Amino acid sequence: MRNILHHLFEHKTLKKEEAKEVLIRITKGNFNEFQITSFLTVFMMRSITVEELTGFREALLELCIPVDLSEYNGVDLCGTGGDGKNTFNISTLASFVVAGAGEKVTKHGNYGVSSFCGSSNVIEHLGYQFKNKEEDLKRDLDKAGICFLHAPLFNPAMKNIAPIRRDLGVRTFFNMLGPLVNPSRPKNQIVGVFDLELARLYQYLLQETDSNYTIIHGIDGYDEVSLTGKVKLIGNRTEELLEPEAFGKRKLNQEELYGGETVEEAGKIFVDILKGKGTYAQNSVVTINAGLAIHCLHPEISRADAIGRAEEALLSGNSYEVLKKLTKGNQA
Repeated sequence: MRNILHHLFEHKTLKKEEAKEVLIRITKGNFNEFQITSFLTVFMMRSITVEELTGFREALLELCIPVDLSEYNGVDLCGTGGDGKNTFNISTLASFVVAGAGEKVTKHGNYGVSSFCGSSNVIEHLGYQFKNKEEDLKRDLDKAGICFLHAPLFNPAMKNIAPIRRDLGVRTFFNMLGPLVNPSRPKNQIVGVFDLELARLYQYLLQETDSNYTIIHGIDGYDEVSLTGKVKLIGNRTEELLEPEAFGKRKLNQEELYGGETVEEAGKIFVDILKGKGTYAQNSVVTINAGLAIHCLHPEISRADAIGRAEEALLSGNSYEVLKKLTKGNQA
């Protein structure tokens, strides 16, 4: 590691294979926590390159426990996190709305690192039991239209890194990797990123795959469509910069997306929205993000129609039924 750190401290970058090798060695416990922290810190001080991101991604996908859910043609809605906005769990809620609309969702997620309540925190609080056996995940998909792939169960090699990430408490390149390392390798992805530079990196990487994707970046720093300002959408064939009015909605204030201060509070917000008790702001951002996922799955329909399907799924109670099926009603 000493040679790698000297190389990086001289403002040099890693080639794809070098990045892959060093991350595999980190996960195998070849380096101590101080060396790993120094390595992570380098990428907080400068931008990561496409080769480095690709190498890290290949390492994690090689090390993970793979599952084949391709028969479901599901979609993953996953943000990088780390935007520091303390919003409620928008992409996770949108996932339940997509399932409520009759689509299949293979949701990848984790506990919060740079926020107090990640997708895994809230779904576990509501009674979901994490699993990593393919047959169990397929059972969830058949029963509820959604399964949840909790990252630590599929990446046991990451156990050496998780405590260091928690102690650092800030976003690292692992935040960037989250949406790229779903062990089911879905062919349809909605990916939220916290800055435009990272959106471009994702674009370069995803365009080399055979997936249908939409990359979302709120110009004011959100990793989802927040309706608080302009949003950049980058897809397989299109790129747009849209105002909230383009979705038929008014501009929102950040305070309207408040996510609470505890997991319990976040869980109550989550359930209230699925029960149809959400505010205009909450319902709007959830259904728009869900609508983009439906449109990713069905590009033959208009975006407006896809959002309409999401609104119907939420307001009809279908999305709440998905939560009850997935958690056996423990959250009610």
